[in-house]
Amino acid sequence: MDSIISKNYSQINRFNVSRETCNDLESLISMIQKKNKEINIISKKKSEKGAIRQRHIIDSAQIIDFVDLNSNTTSDLGSGGGMPGIIIAVLMKKLKNSMKVQLYEKSYHKCAFLKDVSEKLELNTEIIQKDIFKIKNIETGTIMTRAFKPMPIILDLVQKNFRNYKNIILFMGKSGRKILNDTLKIWNLDYEEKKSVTSEDSFLLNIKNMEKKI
Repeated sequence: MDSIISKNYSQINRFNVSRETCNDLESLISMIQKKNKEINIISKKKSEKGAIRQRHIIDSAQIIDFVDLNSNTTSDLGSGGGMPGIIIAVLMKKLKNSMKVQLYEKSYHKCAFLKDVSEKLELNTEIIQKDIFKIKNIETGTIMTRAFKPMPIILDLVQKNFRNYKNIILFMGKSGRKILNDTLKIWNLDYEEKKSVTSEDSFLLNIKNMEKKI
């Protein structure tokens, strides 16, 4: 494994990325590039290996610190091309953790891609081709979502459709601070922040408890 590639993956805090994990992640990048020629997995303008590695793989992997590792499942809402769910599943494989990563995605073609990746990389996933907004009484550990829906919509979804969960991980971009401040006018949130390792203007939110004010 190229030393530059290994150094890039070392950005994942408190996670010793093995050669096997690096190889799986590099294989995933190749699969994304190949499938991206057929359907929109990621932006075609940012489809070079280095861009995918930094913008999608490492960006997704950095949430590993927030994932509850003691639950039977964790759920990725609107998984799309598998970010962050597939990446977390790759890291779980290295940890030899039996937690199943549930990937909720309503697109048939993206689900087919997620199934193909899961089989080839031998990941412990469950691909659920359904509209997450139409599923009720869901129980899980960590809920994660990236580039899916605006924060207030996600919080409403979790409140209405999930019976039990441990925490919610959100990726906040350049306008994240304003979005968070506006959301705090409507919701009481018990949360912690972590600065993104891939963008100076972004941060992660780990929400542990929430209650709607109105």
